Amino acid sequence: MEIGGGKIDVVIEGDNADFPEALAMNWITTAARAVTSYYGTFPVSHVVIHLHPVAGDEIEGGRTFGTNDGGRISVEVGRATTAAHFQRDWLMTHEMVHLSIPGVADEHHWIEEGIATYVEPIARAEIGNLRPEQVWNDVARDMPQGLPQAGDRGLDFTATWGRTYWGGALFCLLADVEIRQRTGNRKGLQDALRGILAAGGNISEDWDFERVIRTGDRATGVPVLHELYEKMRAAPSPVALDDLWKRLGLERSGRSVVLHDDAPLAAIRRVIVPGE
Repeated sequence: MEIGGGKIDVVIEGDNADFPEALAMNWITTAARAVTSYYGTFPVSHVVIHLHPVAGDEIEGGRTFGTNDGGRISVEVGRATTAAHFQRDWLMTHEMVHLSIPGVADEHHWIEEGIATYVEPIARAEIGNLRPEQVWNDVARDMPQGLPQAGDRGLDFTATWGRTYWGGALFCLLADVEIRQRTGNRKGLQDALRGILAAGGNISEDWDFERVIRTGDRATGVPVLHELYEKMRAAPSPVALDDLWKRLGLERSGRSVVLHDDAPLAAIRRVIVPGE
Protein backbone atom coordinates (compact mmCIF):
# COMPACT_ATOMS: atom_id res chain seq x y z
CA MET A 1 0.00 0.00 0.00
CA GLU A 2 1.02 3.65 -0.37
CA ILE A 3 0.08 6.19 2.32
CA GLY A 4 1.41 9.69 2.93
CA GLY A 5 4.06 9.36 0.26
CA GLY A 6 5.45 6.14 1.72
CA LYS A 7 5.31 2.62 0.33
CA ILE A 8 4.38 -0.12 2.82
CA ASP A 9 5.06 -3.77 2.03
CA VAL A 10 3.59 -6.41 4.36
CA VAL A 11 5.05 -9.90 4.67
CA ILE A 12 3.18 -12.60 6.60
CA GLU A 13 5.85 -15.04 7.70
CA GLY A 14 5.41 -18.83 7.64
CA ASP A 15 2.02 -20.54 7.55
CA ASN A 16 -0.74 -17.93 7.36
CA ALA A 17 -3.63 -20.39 7.63
CA ASP A 18 -6.37 -18.96 9.85
CA PHE A 19 -4.48 -15.68 10.12
CA PRO A 20 -6.78 -12.59 10.26
CA GLU A 21 -5.13 -10.98 7.26
CA ALA A 22 -7.87 -8.46 6.43
CA LEU A 23 -8.03 -7.25 10.03
CA ALA A 24 -4.24 -6.97 10.21
CA MET A 25 -4.08 -4.95 6.99
CA ASN A 26 -6.74 -2.54 8.29
CA TRP A 27 -4.77 -2.20 11.54
CA ILE A 28 -1.62 -1.34 9.61
CA THR A 29 -3.50 1.14 7.42
CA THR A 30 -4.97 2.89 10.44
CA ALA A 31 -1.55 3.21 12.08
CA ALA A 32 -0.04 4.61 8.89
CA ARG A 33 -2.86 7.16 8.62
CA ALA A 34 -2.32 8.23 12.23
CA VAL A 35 1.42 8.72 11.84
CA THR A 36 0.95 10.52 8.52
CA SER A 37 -1.58 12.86 10.15
CA TYR A 38 0.78 13.76 12.99
CA TYR A 39 3.87 14.30 10.83
CA GLY A 40 2.16 15.60 7.69
CA THR A 41 3.83 12.80 5.71
CA PHE A 42 4.77 9.17 6.19
CA PRO A 43 8.19 9.17 7.89
CA VAL A 44 10.08 7.02 5.36
CA SER A 45 9.79 6.33 1.65
CA HIS A 46 9.61 2.56 2.18
CA VAL A 47 8.99 0.20 5.07
CA VAL A 48 8.65 -3.58 5.13
CA ILE A 49 6.42 -4.93 7.89
CA HIS A 50 6.96 -8.57 8.90
CA LEU A 51 4.00 -10.13 10.71
CA HIS A 52 4.80 -13.32 12.60
CA PRO A 53 1.63 -15.39 13.27
CA VAL A 54 1.62 -16.95 16.74
CA ALA A 55 -0.89 -18.83 18.86
CA GLY A 56 -3.40 -16.87 20.92
CA ASP A 57 -4.87 -13.41 20.61
CA GLU A 58 -1.95 -11.16 21.63
CA ILE A 59 -0.04 -8.52 19.65
CA GLU A 60 3.50 -8.14 20.97
CA GLY A 61 7.21 -8.28 20.26
CA GLY A 62 7.35 -5.12 18.16
CA ARG A 63 10.78 -4.06 16.88
CA THR A 64 11.76 -1.40 14.35
CA PHE A 65 15.05 -1.05 12.46
CA GLY A 66 16.47 1.41 9.97
CA THR A 67 17.45 0.34 6.45
CA ASN A 68 19.17 2.11 3.58
CA ASP A 69 15.86 3.08 1.98
CA GLY A 70 13.63 3.37 5.06
CA GLY A 71 12.80 0.85 7.75
CA ARG A 72 11.69 -2.60 8.80
CA ILE A 73 9.11 -3.47 11.45
CA SER A 74 8.64 -6.91 13.01
CA VAL A 75 5.57 -7.79 15.12
CA GLU A 76 4.08 -11.01 16.50
CA VAL A 77 0.32 -11.25 15.92
CA GLY A 78 -1.93 -13.92 17.42
CA ARG A 79 -4.02 -15.91 14.98
CA ALA A 80 -7.06 -15.42 17.22
CA THR A 81 -6.72 -11.64 17.47
CA THR A 82 -10.18 -10.07 17.14
CA ALA A 83 -11.32 -6.91 15.37
CA ALA A 84 -11.89 -5.27 18.76
CA HIS A 85 -8.34 -6.08 19.84
CA PHE A 86 -6.87 -4.64 16.64
CA GLN A 87 -9.04 -1.54 17.09
CA ARG A 88 -7.66 -0.71 20.54
CA ASP A 89 -4.08 -1.85 19.93
CA TRP A 90 -1.30 0.75 20.10
CA LEU A 91 1.76 -1.25 19.09
CA MET A 92 1.79 -0.74 15.32
CA THR A 93 1.39 3.03 15.66
CA HIS A 94 4.16 3.07 18.29
CA GLU A 95 6.52 1.20 15.96
CA MET A 96 5.69 3.46 13.02
CA VAL A 97 6.51 6.54 15.08
CA HIS A 98 9.98 5.04 15.53
CA LEU A 99 10.43 5.45 11.77
CA SER A 100 10.38 9.23 12.27
CA ILE A 101 13.33 9.41 14.67
CA PRO A 102 17.03 9.27 13.69
CA GLY A 103 19.22 6.78 15.48
CA VAL A 104 21.12 8.27 18.44
CA ALA A 105 23.75 6.99 20.88
CA ASP A 106 22.65 4.37 23.39
CA GLU A 107 22.56 6.78 26.35
CA HIS A 108 19.86 8.76 24.53
CA HIS A 109 17.62 5.76 23.83
CA TRP A 110 15.02 7.38 26.10
CA ILE A 111 14.25 10.01 23.47
CA GLU A 112 13.47 7.33 20.85
CA GLU A 113 11.12 5.43 23.15
CA GLY A 114 9.79 8.58 24.77
CA ILE A 115 8.71 10.12 21.48
CA ALA A 116 7.07 6.88 20.35
CA THR A 117 5.25 6.54 23.70
CA TYR A 118 4.09 10.18 23.72
CA VAL A 119 3.14 10.62 20.07
CA GLU A 120 1.30 7.30 19.55
CA PRO A 121 -1.98 8.15 21.35
CA ILE A 122 -2.01 11.74 20.09
CA ALA A 123 -1.61 10.57 16.49
CA ARG A 124 -4.45 8.08 16.94
CA ALA A 125 -6.65 10.80 18.43
CA GLU A 126 -5.99 13.02 15.41
CA ILE A 127 -7.74 10.51 13.14
CA GLY A 128 -10.52 9.69 15.62
CA ASN A 129 -9.09 6.34 16.73
CA LEU A 130 -8.97 7.50 20.37
CA ARG A 131 -11.06 10.00 22.32
CA PRO A 132 -9.16 12.91 23.90
CA GLU A 133 -10.52 11.96 27.32
CA GLN A 134 -9.01 8.51 26.95
CA VAL A 135 -5.64 9.93 25.91
CA TRP A 136 -5.45 12.28 28.88
CA ASN A 137 -6.72 9.64 31.29
CA ASP A 138 -3.96 7.28 30.20
CA VAL A 139 -1.36 10.07 30.35
CA ALA A 140 -2.33 11.01 33.91
CA ARG A 141 -2.43 7.35 34.94
CA ASP A 142 0.84 6.22 33.38
CA MET A 143 3.14 9.28 33.35
CA PRO A 144 4.16 8.87 37.03
CA GLN A 145 6.12 5.78 35.91
CA GLY A 146 8.61 8.20 34.35
CA LEU A 147 9.37 10.09 37.56
CA PRO A 148 12.82 9.57 39.09
CA GLN A 149 13.08 6.92 41.78
CA ALA A 150 15.47 6.74 44.71
CA GLY A 151 19.03 6.55 43.42
CA ASP A 152 18.14 7.64 39.88
CA ARG A 153 20.21 10.18 38.00
CA GLY A 154 19.23 11.98 34.82
CA LEU A 155 17.73 10.47 31.68
CA ASP A 156 21.13 9.87 30.08
CA PHE A 157 22.28 7.88 33.11
CA THR A 158 19.21 5.89 34.20
CA ALA A 159 18.33 3.16 31.69
CA THR A 160 15.40 1.64 33.58
CA TRP A 161 12.16 0.75 31.77
CA GLY A 162 10.19 3.49 33.49
CA ARG A 163 12.71 6.24 32.85
CA THR A 164 13.35 5.12 29.27
CA TYR A 165 9.74 4.94 28.09
CA TRP A 166 7.81 7.18 30.48
CA GLY A 167 10.71 9.40 31.49
CA GLY A 168 11.20 10.09 27.80
CA ALA A 169 7.47 10.68 27.37
CA LEU A 170 7.53 13.08 30.34
CA PHE A 171 10.32 15.03 28.65
CA CYS A 172 8.11 15.26 25.54
CA LEU A 173 5.05 16.44 27.49
CA LEU A 174 7.00 19.09 29.39
CA ALA A 175 8.59 20.27 26.14
CA ASP A 176 5.22 20.39 24.38
CA VAL A 177 3.61 22.50 27.11
CA GLU A 178 6.59 24.84 27.45
CA ILE A 179 6.96 25.40 23.69
CA ARG A 180 3.27 26.28 23.47
CA GLN A 181 3.49 28.65 26.42
CA ARG A 182 6.45 30.50 24.90
CA THR A 183 4.95 30.71 21.41
CA GLY A 184 1.43 31.72 22.42
CA ASN A 185 0.18 28.23 21.53
CA ARG A 186 1.23 28.69 17.91
CA LYS A 187 3.81 25.89 17.95
CA GLY A 188 4.48 22.74 19.93
CA LEU A 189 6.51 19.56 20.02
CA GLN A 190 4.76 18.42 16.85
CA ASP A 191 6.44 21.29 14.97
CA ALA A 192 9.83 20.33 16.41
CA LEU A 193 9.42 16.69 15.37
CA ARG A 194 8.16 17.66 11.92
CA GLY A 195 11.21 19.91 11.57
CA ILE A 196 13.56 17.06 12.47
CA LEU A 197 11.87 14.78 9.94
CA ALA A 198 11.88 17.47 7.23
CA ALA A 199 15.63 17.88 7.74
CA GLY A 200 16.12 14.19 6.91
CA GLY A 201 16.09 12.86 10.46
CA ASN A 202 14.33 9.52 10.14
CA ILE A 203 15.28 6.00 11.24
CA SER A 204 17.52 5.40 8.24
CA GLU A 205 19.92 8.07 9.55
CA ASP A 206 22.18 8.26 12.62
CA TRP A 207 22.44 11.69 14.21
CA ASP A 208 24.37 13.24 17.06
CA PHE A 209 21.86 14.02 19.80
CA GLU A 210 22.78 17.69 19.84
CA ARG A 211 21.83 17.86 16.17
CA VAL A 212 18.40 16.46 17.02
CA ILE A 213 17.93 19.10 19.71
CA ARG A 214 19.18 21.99 17.57
CA THR A 215 17.02 21.01 14.61
CA GLY A 216 13.88 20.71 16.74
CA ASP A 217 14.48 24.05 18.47
CA ARG A 218 15.12 25.74 15.13
CA ALA A 219 11.71 24.54 13.91
CA THR A 220 9.90 26.09 16.89
CA GLY A 221 12.01 29.22 17.28
CA VAL A 222 12.50 28.69 21.03
CA PRO A 223 15.33 26.75 22.78
CA VAL A 224 13.04 24.62 24.92
CA LEU A 225 14.48 21.23 23.93
CA HIS A 226 18.03 22.38 24.67
CA GLU A 227 17.12 23.91 28.03
CA LEU A 228 15.01 20.95 29.13
CA TYR A 229 17.69 18.47 28.10
CA GLU A 230 20.33 20.33 30.10
CA LYS A 231 18.00 20.20 33.11
CA MET A 232 17.05 16.51 32.83
CA ARG A 233 20.08 14.83 31.25
CA ALA A 234 22.17 14.27 34.40
CA ALA A 235 19.95 15.27 37.34
CA PRO A 236 16.79 13.47 38.56
CA SER A 237 14.61 16.60 38.04
CA PRO A 238 11.38 15.63 39.83
CA VAL A 239 8.15 17.02 38.34
CA ALA A 240 5.06 18.08 40.31
CA LEU A 241 2.62 16.18 38.12
CA ASP A 242 -0.45 16.91 40.25
CA ASP A 243 0.12 20.61 39.73
CA LEU A 244 0.64 20.10 35.99
CA TRP A 245 -2.60 18.12 35.70
CA LYS A 246 -4.47 20.90 37.54
CA ARG A 247 -3.08 23.58 35.23
CA LEU A 248 -4.00 21.49 32.17
CA GLY A 249 -7.49 20.89 33.55
CA LEU A 250 -7.21 17.15 34.24
CA GLU A 251 -9.10 15.68 37.18
CA ARG A 252 -8.85 11.95 37.76
CA SER A 253 -12.17 10.45 38.81
CA GLY A 254 -11.94 6.73 39.49
CA ARG A 255 -10.76 5.12 36.26
CA SER A 256 -11.64 8.10 34.07
CA VAL A 257 -10.71 11.74 33.74
CA VAL A 258 -12.77 14.95 33.76
CA LEU A 259 -11.51 17.80 31.56
CA HIS A 260 -11.95 21.38 32.84
CA ASP A 261 -11.96 24.19 30.30
CA ASP A 262 -11.42 26.93 32.91
CA ALA A 263 -7.92 25.69 33.76
CA PRO A 264 -4.96 28.00 32.98
CA LEU A 265 -3.53 25.66 30.31
CA ALA A 266 -6.79 24.24 28.98
CA ALA A 267 -6.29 25.88 25.58
CA ILE A 268 -2.89 24.19 25.29
CA ARG A 269 -4.41 20.86 26.29
CA ARG A 270 -7.03 21.12 23.55
CA VAL A 271 -4.40 21.80 20.89
CA ILE A 272 -2.02 19.03 21.99
CA VAL A 273 -4.77 16.41 21.73
CA PRO A 274 -7.42 17.59 19.25
CA GLY A 275 -11.02 16.50 19.13
CA GLU A 276 -12.58 17.86 22.32
